[in-house]
Amino acid sequence: MFFHKHPYAPFIHEDTEKLIVGTLPPPRFSTGELLEKDVDFCYGSYYNSLWLFIDKIYNLKLRYDNSQEAITQRKQFLITHKIGVCDIVDSCERQKIDASDLGMQHIQLRDLIGYLQKYPSVHTILFTGGNSKNGPEYFFRRHIKSYNLKLEVVSDNVPRIHQFDLSLAQKVHSTELDSASKKEMSYRAESRYIKTVSLTSSSGAANRAIGSIPLYKKLKKENPKFTTFDFRVLQYRAFF
Repeated sequence: MFFHKHPYAPFIHEDTEKLIVGTLPPPRFSTGELLEKDVDFCYGSYYNSLWLFIDKIYNLKLRYDNSQEAITQRKQFLITHKIGVCDIVDSCERQKIDASDLGMQHIQLRDLIGYLQKYPSVHTILFTGGNSKNGPEYFFRRHIKSYNLKLEVVSDNVPRIHQFDLSLAQKVHSTELDSASKKEMSYRAESRYIKTVSLTSSSGAANRAIGSIPLYKKLKKENPKFTTFDFRVLQYRAFF
């Protein structure tokens, strides 16, 4: 059994306004066996296109290698645009050493609600994936149950958007908090709504799912050269 520990601490600053939330990088980032074009930082996998999308949107001309400069470029972008990264999985175990979300077992989650409470400027969570099993939104929904929170639908179109009131967070067993207590809590604290956006995954595995999205089909019909990469750049531009 391989113990897969997340190699990076959350990257959050006092003025961070948006958080990118995924699961965790491929095992080679934890063992230090990086590929030539991997970057030793969040979403640095050569096979994950998140930074390619951001690079395209902002024309950053990023490096894609093991250099310190490549890391610094990404950190500077995040700081400048008040974006943080706080993947929700802290560790897991795997029978097979690969990057499959479904292959994760005995999963330990990070206290994402605790980070949101610590950094009051954060108002948006950008999930790099939806509510499929062992995806970031899936784990977040499980996580917030322990705080008696739930997501409310804002838009059910792709990318799906939800919100929740962080001021109602109360880490107790659900049986210990009756409806009257919840109502009383709502008067004690000023509401702080956090928006969540479930972006289409930046991994290549999501290409097949994109092909079934009505908007992608429409754009592809209008322009046969339109690709799944173009679709995600279009989607990500609206939130980055």
